Amino acid sequence: MTLEFRVPHDVDADASPAPSARADTARAATRRTGLRGLLDRLAVRRAVARDRRAVAHLHELDDLQRLLTGARGVVERGWIQHSWFAYLDEHGRLRKASSAAALAAQGRPLVAACLVGAVVSAAGGPHVVHSQQVQRALDLVWHALAADEGRPVVWCPAPDVRMARVRDLTTWNDRPGRTGAEVASLLLTAERVAVHEAERVAARRVPVPVPVSG
Repeated sequence: MTLEFRVPHDVDADASPAPSARADTARAATRRTGLRGLLDRLAVRRAVARDRRAVAHLHELDDLQRLLTGARGVVERGWIQHSWFAYLDEHGRLRKASSAAALAAQGRPLVAACLVGAVVSAAGGPHVVHSQQVQRALDLVWHALAADEGRPVVWCPAPDVRMARVRDLTTWNDRPGRTGAEVASLLLTAERVAVHEAERVAARRVPVPVPVSG
């Protein structure tokens, strides 16, 4: 059996839509393109913001690594226990300063420092002890001491947790039998932590999408 599909002669099967139909279709396409373009632009802005934060974090980690290298140099020149700093006063006499009296050492010739004091000194001295740079450098040192190597660093712990970690570092520094070489080695490990953290941040970066115009 042969089936035939007949088209009435008064209907043009190849005819284009009427002008009004074409206009409606164009307006709909324009609306879709406009919305899609807006979403693309918003996605690009979010991606750019994420990438800027990642780049800023990488710069910060690079600065922190240099700070820890400087702290290691402080310890290698002179290390002490049970005080933050040993310094020379205006009469050339050797003085020691605990954390409570650390500002007394500001601007004085430094003779030696403990682990925490070395980080503070490398960052600029006792007047910057509460700066974010010092606090985050100490986060890296504590991570090097207490966390498994390779684990991500936990940044910005609660103030009481951070104070407890500083006490951990101080107790570790002041333990009988501790040596300056061990303190310098811990700071070197903290430098490696900064490098590993930078590698982790860099690996998470993704190319920023380019919006398609249209």
